[in-house]
Amino acid sequence: MSRLAGLAGEIYSWLMASDSSTSTQDSTTVVGADADVDVAVDVTVDVDVIVIGAGVCGIYQLYRLLEMDLSVTVLEAGDAPGGTWYWNRYPGARFDSESYTYGFSFSKELLDEWDWSEHFSPQPETLRYLNYVVDKFDLAQHMQFGWRVERATWDEGSRTWEVTREDGTSLTCRYLLTALGLLSVPALPNYDGMDSFTGQSFHTFHWPKDPVNLEGKRVAVIGTGATAVQLIPELAKSAGSLTVFQRRPNWCAPLHNGPISPDEMAEIRARYDEIFERCANTPGGFIHGPDPRSFHEVSPEERHAFWQELYEEGRGFGIWLANFREVLMDEECNAEFTEFIANKIRDRVDDPVVADKLIPKDHGFGIQRVPMETNYYEAYNRPNVHLVDLNETPIETITSKGVRTADTDSFQGTEHEFDIIVYATGFDAITGAFDKIDFIGVDGQKLRDKWVDSPITFMGALVNGFPNLITLAGPTAGSVSTNFPRGIEIAVDWASDLLTHMLNNGQTRVEASAEAERAWTDHVREMYGFLLLRKAKSWFTGYNANLDRPQKPRYMIYTGGNPRYRKKLNEAAAAGYEGVDLD
Repeated sequence: MSRLAGLAGEIYSWLMASDSSTSTQDSTTVVGADADVDVAVDVTVDVDVIVIGAGVCGIYQLYRLLEMDLSVTVLEAGDAPGGTWYWNRYPGARFDSESYTYGFSFSKELLDEWDWSEHFSPQPETLRYLNYVVDKFDLAQHMQFGWRVERATWDEGSRTWEVTREDGTSLTCRYLLTALGLLSVPALPNYDGMDSFTGQSFHTFHWPKDPVNLEGKRVAVIGTGATAVQLIPELAKSAGSLTVFQRRPNWCAPLHNGPISPDEMAEIRARYDEIFERCANTPGGFIHGPDPRSFHEVSPEERHAFWQELYEEGRGFGIWLANFREVLMDEECNAEFTEFIANKIRDRVDDPVVADKLIPKDHGFGIQRVPMETNYYEAYNRPNVHLVDLNETPIETITSKGVRTADTDSFQGTEHEFDIIVYATGFDAITGAFDKIDFIGVDGQKLRDKWVDSPITFMGALVNGFPNLITLAGPTAGSVSTNFPRGIEIAVDWASDLLTHMLNNGQTRVEASAEAERAWTDHVREMYGFLLLRKAKSWFTGYNANLDRPQKPRYMIYTGGNPRYRKKLNEAAAAGYEGVDLD
């Protein structure tokens, strides 16, 4: 018997002894100081807790719930655990945060056992790591695969959620926790004729499990976001020809990946406490924190020498997050650094016309999430790689043979023939995974309707009108903009402590108050005003031109920094979960 089931039985027995006239059916009326309250005490559920998603977040949440002696099942659409690292198996997929900062920190034994082979782990190694964690802690027995959730419905009378699968089967639980992933709903463009193409075509998220034969093939990549920046250099090595269709270029910076030697891994292992503490106290949750100096107190010569060092030797997001704070907050400071990066692109791309097309004109460096690259710009120097600017010749239609672009000069159009078309067109980020499921709360309210303009939550964890639903690292959470496992552990630990508090106090219903939810949403919007990323047309602000919805700013993440977000979570908990209605 789980701890929650035992507690429900104790409450039921106590109520029956206190009032022999109380109904023994689905609920019991308890007369309190304020009013009569219906409390569910004799309702059978399949499990205490359902977690949707078996990625990094779902794995850790399952581990914590089993520690609490709750009955739990994880529902996963894929046929194995891993989440984003299960689905994204395209060539070149890897971390863009350091491997040793990305892994779980909850088990010293796990930290002692696992060796990372590269500073930025490739997808196959990361998937092996997550499966190792699942096997080590015997978690797979609590997971159900091939379980694509279609609907989740709250029942106020029984205080339970019914979670329904696409085939109509369902499970019930007392608490529903979502570990859906930020980038788990691919956004395909809506070009005419996409179904008519006779070759292979797929979104990068659905890269085939079986090897794709690229040797000598004519390949198209549509899109130049972070995924494409990893993918294009790999495809260029083997494709007969590679044509890249670009709508908006991104500012990219060198990843500087490399192997981790056994001696270096031993040194990293000895510093894990220091590494995780460092991540906990940087705004982004990464190992990289802003330079303590002011942009204006450093001479232009010193600034450029510092930037040169970051560009040539810095690893990962250092050039973005270990820069001067003003670069991300002040237009003039950002413009100076942006020109520095533009000159680097010009230096690395042989054809000045192509180089100019790869330099963004509508935003400065770091205003959008920076894709980290390895030989991305050099790929365009290869004779088999061609760049098509969709601003000059937009895609008109997908044909049976390939892609037809409009010729804006002759209006005749040009057909590009391909064997393979890869759509690297991004995701319906953060809220997309929630929109795919029909969450139905109190009085039939739908979550996608509540979030139609922008997500509204209390600290990214709770939603008014949707009791007993905990959105782990959800929309407007600080953890979504951080190094994900560091932020995920914050979210999971807070949710687990909340459930423990409820169990210890005999509480069976939780939701955010409407007032606290409004205050948090206002605070999220206020924080956007301090950073230049408020102007970004990226998934940070809900933009993706491939989505069939108005392209207007949406406040998707908490930009106030990882330490501030964690502090606010802890303050709410210390104040008896202030802002949270517990019953």
